[in-house]
Amino acid sequence: MRNKIPLEDIPLNAFHKKLTFYSAGGPFLDGYVLSILGVVMLQISTDLQLSTAWQGLIAASALIGVFIGGFLGGWFTDKYGRKVLYLLDLVAIVGFSVAQFWVESAWMLFVWRLLIGIAVGADYPIATSFLAEFLPRKSRGPRLAAMVSVWFLGAAVAYIVGELIMRSGITDAWRYVLASSIIPGAIFLIARAGTPESPRWLLNKGRIEEADHVIKKIYGQEYSIIDLSEQHVDEDSKVTVSELFHSGYGKRMLFVNIFWTCAILPLFAIYAFAPQVLQALHLTGDMAAWGSVAITILFLIGCIAATLLIEVMGRKRMLFHSFLWSGVMLFLLGLYPDASPLIVLVLFGGYAVFIGGAQVMEYVYPNELFPTEVRASAVGLGTSITRIGAAIGTYLLPFALVNWGIGATMIVAAVICFIGAWSAWALAPDVDAMDLDAASRINKANA
Repeated sequence: MRNKIPLEDIPLNAFHKKLTFYSAGGPFLDGYVLSILGVVMLQISTDLQLSTAWQGLIAASALIGVFIGGFLGGWFTDKYGRKVLYLLDLVAIVGFSVAQFWVESAWMLFVWRLLIGIAVGADYPIATSFLAEFLPRKSRGPRLAAMVSVWFLGAAVAYIVGELIMRSGITDAWRYVLASSIIPGAIFLIARAGTPESPRWLLNKGRIEEADHVIKKIYGQEYSIIDLSEQHVDEDSKVTVSELFHSGYGKRMLFVNIFWTCAILPLFAIYAFAPQVLQALHLTGDMAAWGSVAITILFLIGCIAATLLIEVMGRKRMLFHSFLWSGVMLFLLGLYPDASPLIVLVLFGGYAVFIGGAQVMEYVYPNELFPTEVRASAVGLGTSITRIGAAIGTYLLPFALVNWGIGATMIVAAVICFIGAWSAWALAPDVDAMDLDAASRINKANA
């Protein structure tokens, strides 16, 4: 009889690859639905006669929804299972997307996009927790990290689809643009149908026979729940949601929220106002337009590079260097805002590439640092809290450019990156090469 490979070291199989694709639906739809509105906001404002206040509320509605849906979705997923929400949230996205087609007022559009945001926010903890609990240790980091690149892909597809529909000459084309998210939503919904429940979650809930059945179906008859390390966790050792706010897990939650906020606060703000930022740095005309495109591509390249390097550099080291060198790029921009256009693009591009390491860790660390019974809740809580920082940064950037100037604004952004580097150096646990249970439990990991 051949020696059995431990579950945490088993090679990637067809199920792992399909599950990665299914789970990518969350970040893809996030990038899609958050970006698609920008393509048609001018037309919507005219047709629905939106005031400036309503324009701002509708633009922010999906982000508000993500804030609400993140923690609620995570809590519900930990309590009732990954599989149920894995399907229901996509049903919600598809249904609410279709509803946008018939909106006749500002408040109706606000409500539907708020609900879409809640569903998208819920998918963060659902899909990433699901994926983390199935993947072997050597593939977990890279495949979770790759989910971030999919966000940028979703945003790019939204712009392309939106422009094609708007140029088609269809009456009320903006309605078709907003409803277009039904297509990727339906594709991922169909793909996810039939996905089994997480055996780690089933075992955690005492549903031993079901967990054993799933393991045998996916990995083979020679495997069973005995091969899951979580079978050794007794009821007294299980973590509750309240423990995310104190003791060892409170420290981990603090780390996750600090580094995640530092990663997305300057990025969301700069990404949302890239043309204005580049103009403030004296890049105008075609240079500003093509510069925005180039920087967007470099953000994606940075995420892809970090995904490929995560197992080589290690999580803690990658996070530290990502923040450090992206901060250096922004600090130099702040010191020399009147530099030549080429130097400005090089420094801005350097930030875009280097910050990729911090971006991909948003899906890796939160899923690895908390045990099965609260994993989705922790990821959801992080999703919600960090959106506060992203919203504040995005709101304040135009104010900072007008009142502080581009130099001081870039230095503030650099300081935020340096705070992120400090959090990686001082707070980040070293969990490389650990199995998921060992990495997630305080008494087994180096927390």
